Amino acid sequence: MERWKTIGRLLLDFMEFGLFTFGGGWSIVAQMQKRYVEEKKILTQEELLDLTSVGRSLPGTMITNVAMLFGYRIAGFWGGVVCVVGMIVPPMAVLSLITLFYYAVRHNPWVMAAMTGVRCAVVPIIGSTLVGMVKGAFRWQPCIAVLAVSFCLYLFWNVNCVWLVVIGAVSGLAISKYMEGKGAETP
Repeated sequence: MERWKTIGRLLLDFMEFGLFTFGGGWSIVAQMQKRYVEEKKILTQEELLDLTSVGRSLPGTMITNVAMLFGYRIAGFWGGVVCVVGMIVPPMAVLSLITLFYYAVRHNPWVMAAMTGVRCAVVPIIGSTLVGMVKGAFRWQPCIAVLAVSFCLYLFWNVNCVWLVVIGAVSGLAISKYMEGKGAETP
């Protein structure tokens, strides 16, 4: 019975995320960070970063993958399904309504001004998530070197992203093994 309460709570949470979060996947990650890392303390910042990294690495949209992974972690297969459904259904309903009335409001200055305001509000939301995730991404100083090397490989030598993920994973394993061998604790 407790599991179904958890699944119901996940459905309501992700319906709220889907209905009231503007700006795409990163805005939803920001809301997940606030609710599940800061308020409920179900996840750590590093765990959310890991979910997001894996979600970005898989085929499909990042936030759908993150929702499925998070729901599965909390309540198993049905938890993952409920998170995805809860996140998708409200925006789909809103988009359907907007589509019906789009031609009536597309030149309305009030509607266009409101949409401009929404876009401006999304930037600080995504920025705050970025700051929090950067703190979790660089556990040790050598991680910054991996970032710099990956950035250069991608920007200047056009190395495929798959190879960058492989390099990052191998480097992360090596750095973790070395630092833990030295007795370094996670900052």
